[in-house]
Amino acid sequence: MPGHEKKGGKGDPDPDPSPFLFVSYEEKQNDLAKPYDPKRSCWVTIKDEGFVEGVIENTEGDKVTVKIGGKDKRVLKKDQVQQVNPPKFEKCEDMSNLTYLNEASVLHNLKARYYANLIYTYSGLFCVAVNPYKRFPIYTETVVKMYIGKRRNEVAPHIYAIADGAYQSMLNLANQVLERLKTPKR
Repeated sequence: MPGHEKKGGKGDPDPDPSPFLFVSYEEKQNDLAKPYDPKRSCWVTIKDEGFVEGVIENTEGDKVTVKIGGKDKRVLKKDQVQQVNPPKFEKCEDMSNLTYLNEASVLHNLKARYYANLIYTYSGLFCVAVNPYKRFPIYTETVVKMYIGKRRNEVAPHIYAIADGAYQSMLNLANQVLERLKTPKR
């Protein structure tokens, strides 16, 4: 498969995988600076665009007036809008931690991580991978070593974390079986 060879010579170090595994401090600061009002920020479904962030301007009964993109105003039923998560959850590594776990928030998080070249995301016990259709330097020996013996919450989301967790569980189970075999029966 093209692209599987490491660029450079055999003795050259692996490329830095950090930009493809972690959100940088600068990105986090930019995300935290995003305007947000917990009572008024919302997601609205727009045909051909999907979910778009808007701001609730007025509420009357079961209807809300939402301003979208600074210009467009729409009157919608309350159940047609979904809540937006606080900026601290932008590009969240595990979507089960989101304050508002709704369709729009999950899709937004996956999209934001994808555009930041962070293709792996957890959703509780599952690892979600969004295929970038290009090679990232996150499958090198250096990255494998980063994940050996680490718990999922100690490292960035990656298929290697899942694989190492399964391997550690297998070793643990094998040790338990061996201990039971060593113990004399009464």
